[in-house]
Amino acid sequence: MKRMLSLLLSALILVAVGAVYAVVQYKQPSQSAQIQTFEIAKGQGSRQIAADLEQKKMISNQWLFLAALKIKGAEATLKAGEYEIPARASIKDIQEQLIAGKVVQRKVTIAEGLTSFEVVHILEQTQGLDGDVTDIPAEGSLLPDTYHFILGESRQEKIDQMKQALAEIRQQYWDHRDADLPFSTWEEAVTLASIVEKETGIVSEQKTIAGVFVNRLKNGIPLQSDPTVIYALTKGRPKNEGQGPLGRRLLSKDLEIDSPYNTYKNAGLPPTPIANPGKAAILAVLNPEKNDFIYFVADGSGGHVFAKTLADHNRNVSEWRKMRHEKNNFDTNNKRKIEK
Repeated sequence: MKRMLSLLLSALILVAVGAVYAVVQYKQPSQSAQIQTFEIAKGQGSRQIAADLEQKKMISNQWLFLAALKIKGAEATLKAGEYEIPARASIKDIQEQLIAGKVVQRKVTIAEGLTSFEVVHILEQTQGLDGDVTDIPAEGSLLPDTYHFILGESRQEKIDQMKQALAEIRQQYWDHRDADLPFSTWEEAVTLASIVEKETGIVSEQKTIAGVFVNRLKNGIPLQSDPTVIYALTKGRPKNEGQGPLGRRLLSKDLEIDSPYNTYKNAGLPPTPIANPGKAAILAVLNPEKNDFIYFVADGSGGHVFAKTLADHNRNVSEWRKMRHEKNNFDTNNKRKIEK
């Protein structure tokens, strides 16, 4: 009897020691000194996951990993996705991360003023997204922003998310627009916003420029916006070779193109947006600055200078041409010095 008790006690001691050892191993930091990436595929079982973790030396014992998972029960489901495993992470740390589904959040940034063709191109070049976008979305149907995604998310999902984000802007702000705007539909608002967006990337200027275009629309004056002519020439598919959307400077003869997008030859708005405007440009158009400006031209430093009369505008244009001429001469002289 004493022998049996002794054996039982020894067994209990061994179990206790084993349990303590297992707990220590479970919580002990790994030897890995670097952050590592680990991916769980959809439908992958816990046994394969544990084996992969051990094979990659992220955990020391796959059986300990599985035993702890079983003890935690049905709630301990390992979620598919891409994980960034911290350096020195223990089996416990990794297991909790996989159960919580703390996957890597990737992101793609869609800049304001890109055409839908350009947006799709960016998504096509974004690693981690899956699938194809079957059709180029309608111009002005996407909201530029930074969008987060997880590995394997579809490109079409991102397109749908951008459309939904724009729909939410419409729902939130359309009914709060100024009452005397020279357009009556959301589509027209986005069209004007796309022109404002292409005219300036300076948010603080957008309400002023929107006010100029509103004044022109109310008075039946053509918008005379260069970006609309560029869109008529490119159909929203710019060259993107570092030389601007045309691959060259816009020429006087370009302003004669026969197109409904040519706002030099046609008064009013073009038939569709010419790009995807950002939230700030849309809000600028819905609540533009009240001003008496009819004209604006670049000021040579990235912004614009505004005028109420043609005479003032002509003086501003003359000043801009003078600055551009001086800059070209400066650049040419510097280039010659470098070549020498």
